[in-house]
Amino acid sequence: MRALPAVSKPRKAGVAGCVSRWLSAWLVALLLVLATGVASAAPSTEVPQQATGIEHPQPGDSPRLAGRLPRLAPAPSSFHRHDGGWVQFEYPPDMRQRVQPLIAEADDFKAALVQRLGYPVLARVEVRIARNHREMATLGPEDVPVPGYASGVAYSQLGLILLSIEPRYPNSHHDLAEVFRHELAHVALHDATDGRGVPKWFNEGFAVHVSGESSITRLQTLWSATLGNRLLPLGQLERSFPADPVRTDVAYAQAADVVRFLVRRQDRDRFASLFARVRAGQPFTGAVSDAYGVDLDTLESQWREDVAKRYTFWPVLFSSTVVWMGVLGLFVWGWQRRKRRDKVTLARWAREEAAEDARRVREIEAVEREEEPPRLHVVLARHRSRSSIPSVPDEVPKVEHNGNWHTLH
Repeated sequence: MRALPAVSKPRKAGVAGCVSRWLSAWLVALLLVLATGVASAAPSTEVPQQATGIEHPQPGDSPRLAGRLPRLAPAPSSFHRHDGGWVQFEYPPDMRQRVQPLIAEADDFKAALVQRLGYPVLARVEVRIARNHREMATLGPEDVPVPGYASGVAYSQLGLILLSIEPRYPNSHHDLAEVFRHELAHVALHDATDGRGVPKWFNEGFAVHVSGESSITRLQTLWSATLGNRLLPLGQLERSFPADPVRTDVAYAQAADVVRFLVRRQDRDRFASLFARVRAGQPFTGAVSDAYGVDLDTLESQWREDVAKRYTFWPVLFSSTVVWMGVLGLFVWGWQRRKRRDKVTLARWAREEAAEDARRVREIEAVEREEEPPRLHVVLARHRSRSSIPSVPDEVPKVEHNGNWHTLH
C-alpha cells in the first residue's frame, strides 16, 4: 500500500532565525498564559446518546433522527426572513444586528466547505435564530427535545440549524459566528457522506477544526496533554467522549488536530477521496485505508509522531519559572527599548525647538524692519549769526549781493 510522505527535516537556521523563533516562543507563551482563563467551546459534560442502531453515534449537538422524520412547524410570523438562495435565515426583528455577520459570511464559508470536502454540499439550509435557549427549544422539530447544554443544534436530515443569541450558561464563552460555522459543518459533513456514519471524534473534530473555535485554548490543551502523556486512543473516542471536563477538553482538541493532520495541503485530495468512498458505502476505517494508503492505527501513530515533534518542546514554556522569567525578560527588553526611543525623541524635540526659536527670531526681525518709519536726515548748515546782519527796517526792501545787503531805492 502507498505510504504517506515522510515529514521533511527542518533546515538549520542561522543565529538570526534562532533568535526570531525564541522571541516568538516567548510571545506565544505569554499569550497562552493570558488565555488560560478562556473557557473551551467544547461542552464540559457528555450527553448520553440515544440508541439509534447505527454504527457511529452522532454528536449531541447534531442528533440523528430515527424513523420517520418529524414535522417541522413554521417559524413565528413575527420573525424576519432573509433568503440567501441556498440558506434562509429566520430571526427576531430586534436581533438583526447580531444576525447580519452570519448572513455576510455564509457564502464564503460554504465555498470553503465545498472545496475542503470535494463535493457540492449544503444545497438547502434553514437557520432559525432565537434570543435564548428557551426560545430555541420552541423552534425545532415537534417531539424532539433540544440538548440542554447546547447553544446551537444541527438537524442535518432536515437541513435545519437552531442557534441561540444568548449563551446557555451566563458568563460562558459564546461566539455566535463560531457556533454557526460549527453547526453548518455538521450539516455539510452529513451531505458529503450521504448520511452515512463516521466516528464521533471525526464528526466533532471536523466541525471544531473548520469553525476555528477556541484555537489558542486547544493548542494549550494539546501541549499540556502531550507533555503529561494524556493523549487518548482514537478507538476510545469511537463512540463517546469522556465525562470529566479535563479529558473532554483533551478529546475535542485531539479530534480537531487529527482532522488538521488529515487535511494537510499534501493530503487534500486524499481527504476528499475519503468522503467519496464513504458515500459509495465503504466503512470509514476501510475508506481511510484506501484513501491514505495506511490503516487507521498507522495513521494515528503518524499523527502522534507529528504531535510529539510539534508540541513536546513547547510545554516547557508553561512551567511557572520559565514563563515568569520570559515575562521579566520581555519587560526589561521593552523598558530598555522604550528608554532608547525616549532618548532619541527628546533629542529630536530639542532640535525642533531650537529651529523653531530661530525661525521666530527671524520673523520678528523682519516685522520690525518693515514697520520702522523712514528716518529724516537733517543737515545743519553753518550760517552767520543774526547779530552780524545789519538791522534794516522791515518796510525797506533789501537784497544781498556778494555778502553785502543793499537797500533798493
